[in-house]
Amino acid sequence: MANRITELFKIKYPLIQAGMIWCSGWKLASAVSNAGGLGIIGSGSMYPDILDEHINKCKKATNHPFAVNLPMIYPDIDKHIETILRHKVPIVFTSAGNPKTWTSLLKDNGVTVVHVVSSLKFALKSEAAGVDAVVAEGFEAGGHNGREETTTMTLIPIIANQLKIPLIAAGGIGTGKGMFAAMVLGADGVQIGSRFVASNESSAHQKFKQKVLEAKDGDTALTLKELTPVRLIKTGFYNKVQEAYQKGANVEELRDLLGRGRAKKGMFEGDLEEGELEIGQIAGLINQIKPAANIVKEIIGEFNEIKDQICSSNKFSF
Repeated sequence: MANRITELFKIKYPLIQAGMIWCSGWKLASAVSNAGGLGIIGSGSMYPDILDEHINKCKKATNHPFAVNLPMIYPDIDKHIETILRHKVPIVFTSAGNPKTWTSLLKDNGVTVVHVVSSLKFALKSEAAGVDAVVAEGFEAGGHNGREETTTMTLIPIIANQLKIPLIAAGGIGTGKGMFAAMVLGADGVQIGSRFVASNESSAHQKFKQKVLEAKDGDTALTLKELTPVRLIKTGFYNKVQEAYQKGANVEELRDLLGRGRAKKGMFEGDLEEGELEIGQIAGLINQIKPAANIVKEIIGEFNEIKDQICSSNKFSF
């Protein structure tokens, strides 16, 4: 499956595991990398010393490339940059901010840089900033999201038509068929988050994983766009947000309601009522917790199967 993404990252499959806060530590990242994809450590929920620990353990657990996801809104981002450079992490995925801020420094130190966007405008700005690839994320994705509410199926061909650097599709992808569809639309690879939440190696709380398995279509929603858009499962906290909207809550009132640590409380500590349970719409297709390696194998197997079916002239007639 060699293409621009596998060559850029030096991996076997153009399949990237998203760097999710509270869910993607060294165990998940190394497992995905060992299976032939690209594992990512989600640094947004880590103190600098914790990131240092996870990178150390990941380096010992895999001889394959792995990456760190770096949200630009992280308060001590300069300390994370120092840790990344000291450990010579080969790949960094930046998100939630201006790619110009750190791209030059990272690239000057030999780091491959990828930026996450939700629109054509920011994809082109990222390319101009010198990043090596772009992740285009549709609003089906879990967690923090774009305000445009553009679906992945619409977003990918719009960006692919104008972007020169490699393009990675994200949002609503959790199967080999979804991966194939994204690449037919113009993506060079896919980034998958929600499917790996429900893996053995995910650091998500078991209660959260079980809630993901129970989720059906329509059980997630994109909300809090006045602060930062987030897709989550409709539970007690979500209901409180809806009640606040019905009462005409302003931005400050919504911020007070959100408070601090909602994501940790829900995804990492397992508080299903007061915590945020960030997950994508693809949760409706997830019904089993499996080892990350099995998930990679199944996705790639299904991808190859559907590719062979489509390419075989006697399989489909239109």
